[in-house]
Amino acid sequence: MTFGPRMLKTGIAVTLALYVSIWLQFSPPVIAAVAAIFAVQPSIYRSWRYVLEQVQTNTLGAAVALLAGTFLSNDPIAIGVVCIVVIMVCMKLGMEESVGLTLVTVVAVMEASGQWAFALNRFLLSLIGIVSAFVINIAFMPPKPKEQFREQVHAVFDQLSLLLRTAISNEIKEKVFRERTRELEDGLRALDAKYKLLEEEQNKLKRAQYARSRRLVVDKQLLYTLQKGFEVLEAVQEHYFQAERTAEMNERYDRHLELLIKFHEHVLFKFEDKLKPGSWDSAPAEEANDRFMRQATADYDEGRGGSLRLLIVAAAMYDYGCQAARLDRLIERIEPVEEEDAAESARG
Repeated sequence: MTFGPRMLKTGIAVTLALYVSIWLQFSPPVIAAVAAIFAVQPSIYRSWRYVLEQVQTNTLGAAVALLAGTFLSNDPIAIGVVCIVVIMVCMKLGMEESVGLTLVTVVAVMEASGQWAFALNRFLLSLIGIVSAFVINIAFMPPKPKEQFREQVHAVFDQLSLLLRTAISNEIKEKVFRERTRELEDGLRALDAKYKLLEEEQNKLKRAQYARSRRLVVDKQLLYTLQKGFEVLEAVQEHYFQAERTAEMNERYDRHLELLIKFHEHVLFKFEDKLKPGSWDSAPAEEANDRFMRQATADYDEGRGGSLRLLIVAAAMYDYGCQAARLDRLIERIEPVEEEDAAESARG
């Protein structure tokens, strides 16, 4: 785990919640601090949604806890039963994410045993923590899923590129290869989670314009192409070395894998507008990908052990190339939209 903005914001939100609680003379301020820890979210949309859900569930939980505390006192069994009831209600309302902090409010309010002023104090402390976290999340280093997603795409591609370039030649030590592969898997999972945040914020918080929707399609294909590259890596490890191969076949597979990586890299450069106009043509790479697959099919020999395994590897490589080509076409279509948006912004 690396130190990031969310960790820093959590600490600042806790500090703010404690200071506000002390300033308003609410006690114990630790409840506000706990609420602030729960409330820091990875995107603006989720922060806003979390605040709304917490206000609803905490109000409901506090009301139920206050009634239960009035009639059942603060008996441990009663507190446990009320917690179960509140969990069931939150799940029924589809607000499972807010259960943890709501239960903190329930336990704190039931401790008051029907004392309205004491219960209100506990409830307000939770709200102070929630609002403090929301304010800090928006005002201080606000989440930028789009920029973070693009940065992670490059980080994951760099890991993938290294592993694919050495997959056929088998140059890296086994231990190092396994460690790098695990890092790549973690990176792809983190990238997938970041894309979901991006998609969620795009569709829910902002206006769902056609141009933005098209850019989201490109982002999805960026992720999908990387996932297909990882599938090539898995196919090579699972099938390639278990098949009988000639030296010429080894060279051809290695050469084509290098071509696909360069193709993918150029597409990413094109996406960032780093290539000179007219310096890039994807047709040769696509034609080479088709030729490679036809040759791999022609190489199939029932009498040679592992021929089907080689076809599996070839198919994974061919699919990776096709997805990189699709990404290239999507980027071409999105460029005019980007220019249109820039012109519109300049006019505005």
